[in-house]
Amino acid sequence: MIGFIDFLLIVGISALAAGTVCGIALLVLRLSRAASLAARLVVLVAATVLSVVAATLAIAVQMYISQHDLVVLIWVIAVAALLSLAVAWVIGSQLRRAGALLRSTAREIAEGAVVPANAVEGRELAELSVELAETSRRLAAARAEVDLLDRSRRELIAWISHDLRTPLAALRAMAESLEDGIAADPGRYLRQMRAQVDTLDRMVDDLFELAKIQTGTLSLARETVSLFDLVSDAVADLGPVAAARGVRLREHGTGDLNLWGDARELSRVIGNLLMNAIQHSPTGGEILIEAQARDDGHVLLSVRDEGGGIPEEDLGRVFHPGWRGAAARTPVAGPGTSSGAGLGLAIVHGIVEAHSGGVSVVNVPGGCRFDVVLPRGDAA
Repeated sequence: MIGFIDFLLIVGISALAAGTVCGIALLVLRLSRAASLAARLVVLVAATVLSVVAATLAIAVQMYISQHDLVVLIWVIAVAALLSLAVAWVIGSQLRRAGALLRSTAREIAEGAVVPANAVEGRELAELSVELAETSRRLAAARAEVDLLDRSRRELIAWISHDLRTPLAALRAMAESLEDGIAADPGRYLRQMRAQVDTLDRMVDDLFELAKIQTGTLSLARETVSLFDLVSDAVADLGPVAAARGVRLREHGTGDLNLWGDARELSRVIGNLLMNAIQHSPTGGEILIEAQARDDGHVLLSVRDEGGGIPEEDLGRVFHPGWRGAAARTPVAGPGTSSGAGLGLAIVHGIVEAHSGGVSVVNVPGGCRFDVVLPRGDAA
């Protein structure tokens, strides 16, 4: 049984020896903050081993064991310490290789590559490798989206510039004719000028609406709105345009459904979808507007045309600003029509999302169908 005084002496000597070694190790680690992880790991293991060695030898010397036993103890401790340091160096080398592999992966990600998850030892490093691989995938998707949006922006600017020049050139020509007094029918010229001004007004209105949507400043005055009234008004507004192009408008299932949203903005959604369908429908074609209530508190509104469908490679771009089915399109004049600048479907997408809804497009036999999901009024 160790006496209390001897116990205190053993604890004190051990703590002093081990504490001295640990203090030196902490100082070395602080001074070597820029060293490799493997070197710092070796220092840490060496400090652990040497603290045990120092405490053991200090106590062994105080115990006055024989010279032979002391030498044996020193050799045992030395062998164990060397093996521990060797293992620490091997583990540090593995960590160094894993770190180099992760650094290489990070450089590849910075250069825009999509990298797979590397097989590295250690759960934390393996999780980091998986996270880097996922990050590279997300960054690649984000870069692709940015590139697509940038192309859409350039196309939009080009098309807007083209569509602005057309009415402006017509206005200039008619104004010069009136100014020079060579207009045979001034009244007709004035009516045409008014039509061109209306086209410019619709274009500016579409640009302003899109700007509000993209900047998040679109304000909605939500209320319970009759879907039948919205569709009937849109059909009445666009009926003359459809008739002039030989297209029939037919509605079904909208009679007893209500929506929860802004009546003005929802009217714009329906009008833009119908105008898009009219522009793409052939003479003699039919556009079907139908709706049905869903069990999740929403209404599904569909607009189906017979315009031949949309190329599969363009389905993902339909709702991007500036997208149009052809490189150039002559705007269709008429009350409630879009500007023809390729903004109508982008505005539809933004307004529907602002109403916590969704819009999609699919090809159907002979044409395509736009599906809009909006909150039902009685479930608001």
